Amino acid sequence: MSEPQGFFQSKPLRRALANWLERHQHPFNRGIHLIGIPLAFAGMAILLFWWDQWHWGLLAFVVGYLLQWIGHLVEGNDLGEWAGIKRLLGWPYVSIAPRYQKKSEPEA
Repeated sequence: MSEPQGFFQSKPLRRALANWLERHQHPFNRGIHLIGIPLAFAGMAILLFWWDQWHWGLLAFVVGYLLQWIGHLVEGNDLGEWAGIKRLLGWPYVSIAPRYQKKSEPEA
C-alpha cells in the first residue's frame, strides 16, 4: 500500500482515520456515514448561521445522526460519542463489533 498523500500525511490524522476505519468496517455502515455525517454538519451550520431556517437545520441534524445510528446498529457497536460517555460512566460499551475484532494468536 502506498504512503498517504497530502492531507493524510499527518500522523494524528492517519491515526484518526485508521481508528475510524476500524470502527466502521461494515460496508453499509461506511456508506450510510458518507450521507449522515455531512447531513448532520449541514444541519449544525444551518442552525448556527441561518437561524430563521432552524426547522431545516434541526431536521438535517436529526436525520444525519439517525442514519449514523442505524449504521452502527447494523455494524453491532456503539456510536463513538455514546461509547465515550459510557466509558466515562464506567458502563459496558462496544467499541468495535466482536465479529471484526482481531483474533489473538494462540501461544506456541
